[in-house]
Amino acid sequence: MSHLTVAREEFQAQVPEFVPLPVDVTVVASGVAEIAIGAALVAAPKRVRPLVGLVTAAFFIAIFPGNVAQWIHGRDGFGLDTDAARFGRLFFQPVLVAGALWSTGAWKTLRQRMRARKR
Repeated sequence: MSHLTVAREEFQAQVPEFVPLPVDVTVVASGVAEIAIGAALVAAPKRVRPLVGLVTAAFFIAIFPGNVAQWIHGRDGFGLDTDAARFGRLFFQPVLVAGALWSTGAWKTLRQRMRARKR
């Protein structure tokens, strides 16, 4: 919700220059996407949770360039006011991706499908 209200400027620091949309539009769109993904994580029936996990992981991967851009360009946001803090944050994105895959069963589902293909 903060994408749409109180933290819009903070999120704008993360939008890379190569995004073809206006910065504020990008922030609002990513906020809407996060709300939709969050709702799906809470409300999705068990049989579609792995798919929701894949979508969530893909979203975390898609926004990673924004975190890199914030570090490269030295933009402050969310208390990340040093290069070290911005750089350190980059290592948490893979944790988010893994968490999304693990907590929704997507990781297990992917492994099962890979094993089935080998047979």
